[in-house]
Amino acid sequence: MNIVLLSGGSGKRLWPLSNDIRSKQFIKIFRQDDGSYESMVQKMYRQIKKIDKDATVTIATSKTQVSSIHNQLNEEVGISVEPCRRDTFPAIALSAEYLKDVMHVGLDEAVVVCPVDPYVNDDYFEALYVLSAQADKGEANLVLMGIEPTYPSEKYGYIIPDDGAATSFVKSFKEKPTEDVAKEYIKEGALWNGGVFAFKLGYLIEKAHELFDYTDYEDMFDRYETMPKISFDYAVVEKEPRIQVQRFNGEWKDLGTWNTLTEAMSEKVIGKGVMNDKCENVHIVNEMDVPILAMGLKDVVISASPEGILVSDKEQSSQIKSYVDEFHQQIMFAEKSWGDYKVIDVESNSMTVKATLNPGQAMNYHSHNNRDEVWVVISGKGKTIVDGMEQNVKAGDVITMSAGCRHTVIAETELKLIEVQLGEAINAEDKQKFELEL
Repeated sequence: MNIVLLSGGSGKRLWPLSNDIRSKQFIKIFRQDDGSYESMVQKMYRQIKKIDKDATVTIATSKTQVSSIHNQLNEEVGISVEPCRRDTFPAIALSAEYLKDVMHVGLDEAVVVCPVDPYVNDDYFEALYVLSAQADKGEANLVLMGIEPTYPSEKYGYIIPDDGAATSFVKSFKEKPTEDVAKEYIKEGALWNGGVFAFKLGYLIEKAHELFDYTDYEDMFDRYETMPKISFDYAVVEKEPRIQVQRFNGEWKDLGTWNTLTEAMSEKVIGKGVMNDKCENVHIVNEMDVPILAMGLKDVVISASPEGILVSDKEQSSQIKSYVDEFHQQIMFAEKSWGDYKVIDVESNSMTVKATLNPGQAMNYHSHNNRDEVWVVISGKGKTIVDGMEQNVKAGDVITMSAGCRHTVIAETELKLIEVQLGEAINAEDKQKFELEL
């Protein structure tokens, strides 16, 4: 089975756990049997491999999410990186070319495309397997998953099938309706459109060539910025006469807001938090090292991270995006391919960061033109390379790097260090990467 997971979003609706770098699908909030936590993208990848251990999984995403994907899934997954945002059809077309030219998937093979962030059980992935098999039959050019509605939602578009069979041809599509209109659609046997569909790879490649002037994957990647912003629905679905829909009646939740996310949480408290017995329907998610105490609250979510603190009525939490859009501050937390970092302090001419490198991982060999840096190793063992000079390091060691100096650190064990950046123009763009010959 070939699966493309669409991973986008800026993460504003789940602030302060998410930001422009860490979208909601990377938040580790689902407890596993061993007591550890996994994110939506880890959960989905694990469930796909449980159903089909040989599945080819490709994540279509932006450059800002690549480090988080490598951090959480290592190098096991394919990544189709959008050079810039161009809506869903260019993203899917680029992924299709990636499958053809990089992963060497045949044009006659079926491909399933789905969002990376719904909350689902194993039966959903079994349905994806059946969806892929249905597309493989070639009875229709597109096969969509239609989700049996559990209530008359105004958030989703609707698919009207020809009949009530498990797999039917599509009669029509309906835009997001009012609640009253949604009730009428459901009486007609309408299904939610969850943005899940399958096709043969050659079909999508053909559609891409009809709209875009390019030759292969590399050429599309290079020209990507010039391609029109157009949705998959508008470019393909609305114009395709041969579409089938496959019913799915299992659990499916869009965890796009704090209210819906807390409904899927198995615990009331994640991190350091305590609530008294007068609290009702309260959830605490705390990524800080200080405790949160809640008393006498009802229908409230409390969340704390280096980005900020949220205390909100659950229903009102769906409206936080417009307020968060007004915040303009340094990104305070991010996952990197080598580990993660948290900003501890920001001054006008300095920034202090705590970095954690995973065993065997290394930062890029790089330099900065406008700042000096000091590393203080606080735990673990590793090696630094500064302008080509290697040095073994352990807890208590101090390494200084002047502006323009090339440097990296390589972790032998888990390695934690405090990094102090000193300069008048400290920003993420002040970084030049170099090849390192070991």
